[in-house]
Amino acid sequence: MEEIERVEREDLEEVAEEAEDVKRIAPWTKQITIRGIVASIVIGIIYSVIVMKLNLTTGLVPNLNVSAALLAFVFLRTWTKVLSKAGIATNPFTRQENTIVQTCAVACYSIAVGGGFGSYLLGLNRRTYEQAGVDTEGNTASTKEPGFGWMTGFLFVSCFVGLLALVPLRKIMIIDYKLSYPSGTATAVLINGFHTPKGHKTAK
Repeated sequence: MEEIERVEREDLEEVAEEAEDVKRIAPWTKQITIRGIVASIVIGIIYSVIVMKLNLTTGLVPNLNVSAALLAFVFLRTWTKVLSKAGIATNPFTRQENTIVQTCAVACYSIAVGGGFGSYLLGLNRRTYEQAGVDTEGNTASTKEPGFGWMTGFLFVSCFVGLLALVPLRKIMIIDYKLSYPSGTATAVLINGFHTPKGHKTAK
C-alpha cells in the first residue's frame, strides 16, 4: 500500500512539474541556440554518413527520429552538466530545444537520402552511362555531370516543395482525419519522458 502511495505521489509531482514547464515555455528565439545548432550539425553529419552507407549497400534507410532525439538529449545534457560543474552559468536544456535539435538532425540526413545522393543524383554522369553499357536498351546518352551550383539549386527546390506539400497534408491527415503519426508520436513521448525527474535515469 505504501509503495502504491509513493508511486501515485511521484506521478502527481511529475504532472505538476509538466504543468509548470508549459507555463515557462521560452519564446522561439531562446529555443534556437548556438549549442543546439552545433549539436544538430554534429548529429546530422553522423547520421548522413550512416544513411548513405545503408542506402548504397542495402537500399533501405530506417527512420532515425527517435535515436536522433536520444542523441540530442545525451549531447546537450552532458554539455550543460560539464559547464555547470565548471562554474559557467547556462540556460536550462528544455524539451523544445531537444525537439529543434532532433528535427534539424533528421532534416540533414533526409536531404542526403531524399536528394538522391545514394541513387540517381550521382548516377547521371557520363562515366555511369558508359559503365552501364552504351548499347544497353533504355540507357540514353542524356548525362549531367555533378556540379555544386546546380545540385544546390536542385536540393533547395526539392526541400521547399516537400515543405509546402507538408502543410496541406498535415491539415488533412492529422487535423481532419486525426491519424496518428507513429514516428512523430514516439519521438514526442521519448523527449517528454526524458525531461521529467525520472527521465534522466531512463536515458542513462
